[in-house]
Amino acid sequence: MNWLLDFNSSVNSVVWGTPMIVILIGSGVFLTIATKGVQFRRFSFAIRQVLGRGGAEGGDGTVAPFKALATSLSATVGVGNIAGVSIAIATGGPGAVFWMFVTGVVGMATKFAEIAVALEYRQKDESGSPRGGAMYVLSKGFRLPWLGVLFAIFCALAAFGIGNMTQANTVATVLAPYGIPKWVTGLGLAAVTALVVLGGIRRIADVAAVLVPFMCAVYVAGAVFVLLTHLSALPGAIELVLRSAFTGHAALGGFVGASVRSAMQTGIARGLFSSEAGLGSAPMVHAAAVTDHPVRQGTFGIFGVFVDTIVVCMLTAGTVISTGLWSSGMTGAELTSRAFAQGLPGEWGGQIVTISVALFGFSTIIGWSYYGETGFTYLFGARTNLAYRVAWVGAVFVGAVGGLEAVWSISDTLNALMAVPNLVAVLGSVGLLRRRMSEFFRLHG
Repeated sequence: MNWLLDFNSSVNSVVWGTPMIVILIGSGVFLTIATKGVQFRRFSFAIRQVLGRGGAEGGDGTVAPFKALATSLSATVGVGNIAGVSIAIATGGPGAVFWMFVTGVVGMATKFAEIAVALEYRQKDESGSPRGGAMYVLSKGFRLPWLGVLFAIFCALAAFGIGNMTQANTVATVLAPYGIPKWVTGLGLAAVTALVVLGGIRRIADVAAVLVPFMCAVYVAGAVFVLLTHLSALPGAIELVLRSAFTGHAALGGFVGASVRSAMQTGIARGLFSSEAGLGSAPMVHAAAVTDHPVRQGTFGIFGVFVDTIVVCMLTAGTVISTGLWSSGMTGAELTSRAFAQGLPGEWGGQIVTISVALFGFSTIIGWSYYGETGFTYLFGARTNLAYRVAWVGAVFVGAVGGLEAVWSISDTLNALMAVPNLVAVLGSVGLLRRRMSEFFRLHG
């Protein structure tokens, strides 16, 4: 087993290393140019779509467009928005926040493009449900079924680690200090997960449409309150972020110091991991949306990255930096929790973070269940869906009680590997995307 972990560590350092980060951020910049800044020019259009004022006239699909967005957000707005952002700041300094923001901005174009392309090539499985994603684009559009198979394998396996067991373990860990044994959390979480995922995409989307707005509202309200109580520190925090982004930051307190390169690499990596732009996950659930045109649903992706990275991640960063705790030496969820505790009365700060971690973790579990199932369906057909869902529920309990670190580590590598075939599909479809955009916005611009 040690040789496998050593090998995976070597591969992981490459697929999540500087070359992959450059490829992902470079793709975002290229797609921003290719779409003529769609995330800027069509942002108001995207807002109207999300608010239900887009004027769509039906189309094929299984779930409402907003519910597809909510399901994709349930998978991306997760523990990383709380712990991951704080880790990025503690590692790369305040400057990492700037590069995280930039990554979110260009990631909007990437998410728009990959969703629109996925809907262009979606097809129905044996049960009549629409399916889409990089595997279908590669198979139908590029005659590269073997590359589509690789993407499906990466997705189906990665889902169990990053989208299931890691999340379950995190939820069990944050609830343990309240006297709740991990096995109890595991049973409860598995039971609730079963009630949702065994009902398929319709039930997942119905739950996500209620859960995601609620959990985001709770977390955002807490973060905004903290920022309001430290309003006088905000101008200095913003100045610190901008200065550190281009000059780095010297050691201070418990902070060991960080170079410009460290701030850039850490911030970009955190932004990419948070939004999942370019990894090909969100298009799989957006492909189930009822919509009359691929480009229309693609605009929902713009809003999705905005909420995940520009709103939630930036609010987390704001609380950590404005409270002055970023240089304390703490990191992860502990740092975010302490920042909330400093700005909120009584025990509310820590409790909001705990509640958010639990809700974010559960939402990621139900959202990623559909991603993994889609990969599994592509490989083995819709008749295996029930078996996959049952296995998914069982993995929740296993993850909650601990162990299987190797599974989590390998799944992180597989998640990054999803980007390779996905970017082949998206970047190879730029010509088609531009034609479809011209066609759609000529009528709806």
